[in-house]
Amino acid sequence: MKDLRIERDYKHYQITDLVLKSFFSVYNALGYGFLEKVYENAMVVELKKFDLNVQQQVPINVYYEDIEVGFYIADLVINNLVIVELKAAESICLEHEAQLTNYLRATDKEVGLLLNFGRNAQFKRKIFDNEFKSKTIKSY
Repeated sequence: MKDLRIERDYKHYQITDLVLKSFFSVYNALGYGFLEKVYENAMVVELKKFDLNVQQQVPINVYYEDIEVGFYIADLVINNLVIVELKAAESICLEHEAQLTNYLRATDKEVGLLLNFGRNAQFKRKIFDNEFKSKTIKSY
């Protein structure tokens, strides 16, 4: 019998697949209506079941001409490779996507997931290859 598994060739798919599996597990258990922090804490519990290294509330410094001009706080960073931004909104909007893109732009991370625990579960996967980023990127 022919193997029907789909070959995955996108960056860090092994991690993002586990994050999405965790997302749907948490969403199915909790539904919508909680604050983002509740979902964040539940995601950490679920992600650790897969032996993933999970960091919460990770600062991301933003630089302009080698001078720090601000910072963001990423909800989760998984295995120091994937940034996860959580929302509990009616739906994903362009501002949410821009926020995740800016997290990727300001770090050496190339893959991000935007997970929305709204009325309907939604997610977006973003990629920003390091070769297209400014040379002033600082790793945290």
